[in-house]
Amino acid sequence: MTVAPSLYLLRGDDKTRFRELIATFKAGLGDPDTADLNTSILDGESLNINGLVADVMAVPFLAPRRLVILENARNFLSKQAKDNKERVLKLFDELPESTALVLQVEDQIIKRSGNAGWDNIKSYKWVEDWINTHPEQGIVVNCSLPSQDDMPLWIRRLCKEKGGEMDTNASVLLAEYVGNDTLRAGHELDKLIAYAGEQAKISAQDVVLLTAQDQEGDIFALVDALGERNGKKAMEQFLLLTEKSDVMELAGMVHRQFRLLIQAREVMDEGGRADRVQKELKVMSFVANKLHKQAGRFSMAQLVDIHGKLLKIDEDIKTGGMPGLLAFQLLIAQLTQ
Repeated sequence: MTVAPSLYLLRGDDKTRFRELIATFKAGLGDPDTADLNTSILDGESLNINGLVADVMAVPFLAPRRLVILENARNFLSKQAKDNKERVLKLFDELPESTALVLQVEDQIIKRSGNAGWDNIKSYKWVEDWINTHPEQGIVVNCSLPSQDDMPLWIRRLCKEKGGEMDTNASVLLAEYVGNDTLRAGHELDKLIAYAGEQAKISAQDVVLLTAQDQEGDIFALVDALGERNGKKAMEQFLLLTEKSDVMELAGMVHRQFRLLIQAREVMDEGGRADRVQKELKVMSFVANKLHKQAGRFSMAQLVDIHGKLLKIDEDIKTGGMPGLLAFQLLIAQLTQ
């Protein structure tokens, strides 16, 4: 029977990866109710060696194992290297199989004189050395942020894990917007997947319209402003969107949003709340809440009227009638009077 390691050294600058690993470790404790009771989260900034020993040696409650997570471990390990190195190493030697000790070390790989290495390795190298000589008891897990070149592939993989699909151009564009911020990339993907729906592949245009580098100018903000009858704010959001997309593409997105609002209004008129909007429209909960809130600012008659006006704008753009930009500006003025 293989025994799981008792010491985990997580190092890197990818906080998303840290969270995923911690969630996996915690899930391994079994019943969520007892898992919380058997999880200790310690802060290396203020922890002393006695506090660590007490938590590590504690007996699990109604479970085979407990989890001890030491955040900001680099500061703790650096201090202990000077004051209590031998005592910490002795603790590692005596770690009970019933405890998983996780050392969370924030660090990053940098280049010095042409050679890449961990920036703060000196503060915890002695821990890594112990693990290297005790491979059955400890493990080092590198959690580096993806490089900018690797981000598009990373984004597409995460999108697939979340149940969505994204074309290559879309992933490249999203990577340009979020850099290698994996936490923000995950949040943006949640929004994009919800907007695209279950069947549609996320396109570069979706990214342009729903993901702004400065967190401004998305289609939801435009509809919010229209619902609030805030002409100035609506026009600002509209102009931000036109900087990122042509009017034809923008018309399609606004048209789709108001179709969703009509569907949400139908549910609400039948007494349904946001949870029923989510079920009927098959959207994520945060989108359902948003649609429920936005639809509440319009009557069904108003939504149908706006939808008709949007169809007219679409026709004008396609047939060369009134310029689309002017048509949208006039519509915003009418709706926010």
